[in-house]
Amino acid sequence: MQSYYECGKYKDIEELMNCIGHNASVASNYLATISDKKKNEALNKIAKVLRSNKDGILRENKRDLDNGEKKKLSTALMDRLALDSQRVESMAEGLERISEFKDPVGEVIASWERPNGLVIERVRMPLGVIGVIYESRPNVTIDAGALCLKAGNACILRGGSESFFSTKVILSSIHEALSTSDIPLHSIQMVGTTDRAAVTKMLNMTQYIDVIVPRGGASLTKKVLMESKIPTFQHLVGLCHTYIHKDADPKKAQDIVFNAKMRRPGICGATETVLVDREVTKTLLPKIIDQLISAGCEVRGDREIKKLGFNINLASNKDWETEYLDKVISIKAVNNIDDAIEHIQKYGSEHTDAIITENSIEAEKFMNSLSSSIVMHNTSTQFADGGEFGMGAEIGIATGKMHARGPVGIEQLTTFKYKVRGDGTIRP
Repeated sequence: MQSYYECGKYKDIEELMNCIGHNASVASNYLATISDKKKNEALNKIAKVLRSNKDGILRENKRDLDNGEKKKLSTALMDRLALDSQRVESMAEGLERISEFKDPVGEVIASWERPNGLVIERVRMPLGVIGVIYESRPNVTIDAGALCLKAGNACILRGGSESFFSTKVILSSIHEALSTSDIPLHSIQMVGTTDRAAVTKMLNMTQYIDVIVPRGGASLTKKVLMESKIPTFQHLVGLCHTYIHKDADPKKAQDIVFNAKMRRPGICGATETVLVDREVTKTLLPKIIDQLISAGCEVRGDREIKKLGFNINLASNKDWETEYLDKVISIKAVNNIDDAIEHIQKYGSEHTDAIITENSIEAEKFMNSLSSSIVMHNTSTQFADGGEFGMGAEIGIATGKMHARGPVGIEQLTTFKYKVRGDGTIRP
């Protein structure tokens, strides 16, 4: 195996990134063949160290939060940035859950025998080196590192400047744990600079990085999609819809819409637009709107919705294409399910869309007609999360149509190869 380089000595971005890329490539070759037992032992050690370093992690997170206040970051960004004892514990528990999942590497997806005696197997294998570029969320450092490790991949993490100190101390905890394991420290690396030139370089490291995963706002994702020469798990925006069908149960509609918007307004799975059948606007919406406004949510509606009263602001066309990531929601009346589907197809981001109805036939029509990566029936869009899907955690929600879609968990961080076995078999 090739040796690792000391990257800390490099100040030049080109040299620094090439060093990190080389080390990741070497580590990935080792990780591809390491036992599941060793990976699980490492994950559980990281969880233990996270818990023991909790105070230090929260202290560094406060530095980021203080800087965020000075920079006047939005409420949504501050919420994503913030850590507390429970969130640190959740990261540790996530590591333990991931360790319990079946190792995907080497899994036989399919097998068959040909008439000539050849036995062919389609087998899962790691992607290799995964570059993760993200903003605000320090927990992504753990989620991405753990999922990549479990799937046999090395990863290069580039967190945002707003979470620099949090990311750095979390990575230190990871390395502290890995130093007592059989996993190379270079399996999980951080780009230790806030210089944006590092991102540009990273997006062009085709000799080292196999996949790029962007996790952040629209501007970051657009930059990645425009500049990357490396295959990318696309996630542009989370413009999620909840459609209230005429056959919706009023109590379910009220509970689901409130949760879908207000549980955590700043996450990508939060509902941004509610569509409602015109014939039930006056019977179903008043309680929903009253509850939202009482909780501090700004409601923007089309002209028909605005006539319901309350303190509703008139929505513009721009609202239908806006991911608020805040306590703001737009509501529009539609004639029927076909109008709702047409609206989502026009304005949606193919992230997560839900229908509330007791009509199972209409529910299936809605879910079959949309190409969103996640479609839901009678539940909150806030469930668009790898942990809630039973994946332990996620590295992001992919809305593109290639390879991975929806929550990107362990299996989505693998590809496959064919193993072909013969017995002196030659082709005529």
